[in-house]
Amino acid sequence: MNREDFAILKNNLVYFDNGATTLKPNQVVESIVDYYTKYTANAHRGDYKNSKIVDDLYEGTRKKVKEFINAKHSSEIVFTSGTTDSLNDIIFGYFKYKLQKGDEVLLTESEHASNVVGWYALAKEIGIKIRFMDLNENNELTIDNVKKAITPHTKVISIAHITNVIGDVRDINAISKLAHENNMLLVVDAAQSIAHNKIDVQESDIDFLAFSAHKMYGPTGVGVLYGKFDLLKDLVPTNYGGGMNAIFTKDGYYELKDIPTRLEAGTPNIEGVIGLGAAIDYINSIGIDKIAKYEHELRHYLIDKLKQLDFIELYNKDNDGTIVSFNIKGVFSQDTAVYLDKYNIAVRAGNHCAKMLGNLFHINNTCRISLSFYNTKEEVDLLINVLNNSANIWKEIL
Repeated sequence: MNREDFAILKNNLVYFDNGATTLKPNQVVESIVDYYTKYTANAHRGDYKNSKIVDDLYEGTRKKVKEFINAKHSSEIVFTSGTTDSLNDIIFGYFKYKLQKGDEVLLTESEHASNVVGWYALAKEIGIKIRFMDLNENNELTIDNVKKAITPHTKVISIAHITNVIGDVRDINAISKLAHENNMLLVVDAAQSIAHNKIDVQESDIDFLAFSAHKMYGPTGVGVLYGKFDLLKDLVPTNYGGGMNAIFTKDGYYELKDIPTRLEAGTPNIEGVIGLGAAIDYINSIGIDKIAKYEHELRHYLIDKLKQLDFIELYNKDNDGTIVSFNIKGVFSQDTAVYLDKYNIAVRAGNHCAKMLGNLFHINNTCRISLSFYNTKEEVDLLINVLNNSANIWKEIL
């Protein structure tokens, strides 16, 4: 689907590493080139024509994000450097000042490091407790297990919408309802879902949401922090400098601007934000529901093919996300990745920044295929053929 929009695919690349970063369509690349060749200027700092063009594009992207996730106000959208940055702002800009010693934060063992290590650091700093909700036999998070984990001290649930190795799709609506019934807040890491599933922050009643542009066909180095307005206005900036202050004086007095500006200190990643706007336009031109349907069908095709190979160990065959984790039995995952690369097939190998999954899989490293709408059944067939010849793997990689 739409493969002609991706110049890199003309090199016969089979790109199955979309969970790490997506390829960029020509439309996104052109939007960035246009910024540098037609109207380069800083944002929110000039009174000349090019600066006004940049201001309109920058703030126009904020409006596009607002509509893409159905936020109530554009001011609830903050631009960051990515999901990791957004989550750190949430943890250290909001919860550092709202949680007390003994309060509990619920995570799962299948979370990305960005949604674990920051909470650990906060626990060390202010004495909160980090607890892990149990997963079922398929390593999925069920509502029953969320209920079982809640205590009178639980204040926050912080989870991925779709995990980056298991690939399970969490029932955010149900978890949100349960969290708010128990006077808790819900933080959602949408890095792996934003390009694949429709997200409606109002319908799901999400308190904080984080995602990256580069995982939704946009540029690297830019992300989004969404927060409900009443929460976001209490978020303390983690960076200070130009652009975000209204006034400062010699005697140490300063005032900050309103949100979201006070949370975007310094010169922003202007071309990145413009590229994000182009990426949203691109996704909308195809339709997120159409993308989800196609990717769902392709995943089932891939799983059915892999199940026929008795030398393949599948770790998440029953989940619904675009992620498939596997190993060739008896072969180290990175050796498999090197072997596949000989045939121009790109997959991810390792622990995928989810280092606790060894406790669940009883193995520390896997190969990960993460699909996108530009992947095809023909590419899956090529993968299967190459895997079928993997008996010669050592001759090929040594």
